[in-house]
Amino acid sequence: MTQSSVAYRANQAYRGAAVAVPPLRAVIMLLNGAITFLQKSLQAQQARRFEEGYEHLTRATAILRGLSHHLESTRGGAMAERLYQTYNSLILSCLRSYARPQAPENFRRIIASLSELREAWEFVEAASAKTKVGSSESLVR
Repeated sequence: MTQSSVAYRANQAYRGAAVAVPPLRAVIMLLNGAITFLQKSLQAQQARRFEEGYEHLTRATAILRGLSHHLESTRGGAMAERLYQTYNSLILSCLRSYARPQAPENFRRIIASLSELREAWEFVEAASAKTKVGSSESLVR
């Protein structure tokens, strides 16, 4: 599978998720996918199955690329720019670390960063849900 076809599939997955689920949930699901693919890549590398590991790495970076390209800088301003830089830094870190002696340690740090980012989005989603519940309760009274 070529790099462009993987990017296309990631883009389509993002668009499909955005239609089927709320945007915050879609971002969380995509981050979960990126984490899972990086974990699989690391496991494959450690088992010396480098082609399989690279395929998983490509899928993870395609998800991150899709997330970075779907940020709305006009609405998100500085936060969107910061997320764009974060996603691209994580992509570069993944690619630079692959099949290197320090790969396990680097991949664990990248996965930890993505997990922290996912938890932040989960917090935003939960806060958003509480706000919606609170506003709908005030409409009922």
